[in-house]
Amino acid sequence: MTRTLPRTSRSLPIALLRAREQVMGPVRAMLADVGITEQQWRVLRVLNEDGPQDPTRIAAQACLLLPSLTRILQNLEGKGLIERETDPSDRRRQIVGVTRDGEKIISDNLDKSIALLEATRARLGTEKYEALLDLLNELDDS
Repeated sequence: MTRTLPRTSRSLPIALLRAREQVMGPVRAMLADVGITEQQWRVLRVLNEDGPQDPTRIAAQACLLLPSLTRILQNLEGKGLIERETDPSDRRRQIVGVTRDGEKIISDNLDKSIALLEATRARLGTEKYEALLDLLNELDDS
């Protein structure tokens, strides 16, 4: 019995990378106009959605490694888009929150973000779009 890898056209890792590029290309273009990276955007979104939190939780929610997040937070703080405070209950920890300028970047790009999301949903159809999200979240949960 001969064992072979599936063709690259049927490789899940490669298909995920191709799909990611299809989805993220237009998002990167939008963010280039704003002057932030997709990683910075994810951090701002997480903070805007879930409120102030510690860096470990941000890293998990934004799918970032903690050393990368440290650099990203420095850049965002330098741009005035986030602020850091010492956690009053544990002075060794920091709590990071989005500033009004950070919230403004999200609100200024809300319509364009939703349009990009809707374009992908229209391309797949709502049922397939929701099924894809469910399947990907199922992979993440396992």
